[in-house]
This record gives sequence, C-alpha cells and structure tokens, in this order.
Amino acid sequence: MFAVRGGSQVPKVVYVESDGAERVVDASDGESVMSAAIRSGVKGIVGECGGQLSCATCHVWVRADFRDRVGAPGELEADLLDMGVSEFTEASRLGCQIKMCDRLDGLVVEPRPEVWH
Repeated sequence: MFAVRGGSQVPKVVYVESDGAERVVDASDGESVMSAAIRSGVKGIVGECGGQLSCATCHVWVRADFRDRVGAPGELEADLLDMGVSEFTEASRLGCQIKMCDRLDGLVVEPRPEVWH
C-alpha cells in the first residue's frame, strides 16, 4: 500500500468517515495520525491542543487488525480518553499519539468527533 514520495516509500493511513467513505492519506514517517488528518483536511479530527496530549479532539477508533501494532494507550492517554470521550473502548486512541511508520502502513482508523464531552 506504500506510496512513493521523493524516491522513498511513505506509509498510508485510511480514515473511515461516519458515512463509511474511506479517505486514504499519505503520511510521513513519524507523522502522527492527527497531523496527517489535519494537513489533508480529514473531517472529524480537530486536534485543538496541537498534539500536546491535553484534549481528546483527535479521538479515533483503531480497526481490530491494527490494534496490536498500534498498541494500547499509555496511562496519561487512557486517563484523557476516559475523561474526554463518552465512548472509550478498547479501540480508542488519540491520533496525536499514533506515529506512522512502515509497520503501520495501511492503518485504518475511524474519527470519533461526535463523542466529545
């Protein structure tokens, strides 16, 4: 699924909108899911804090087949999700905390803007 940019491969992230439409975005290695979404105008991800782990406006659900690769949220992230969203599930992560890399190429996430408190 890699795209090639400037002679090197770049990972892609797939954002699934509320109507089921998929938006595929090229991400830079090390770029956050939140940053790639904002740069590309993906609906449902605001990132009010700019990725500083102090809001939940980049809440996404990670598809089951990628959860092991993405990993569980850290303690601070889990606390923020627990306080900041109404539907905190095992799929919940903050997009600002997921950094794109080769092993996450094709990552599928679902922005969850409607669940902000």
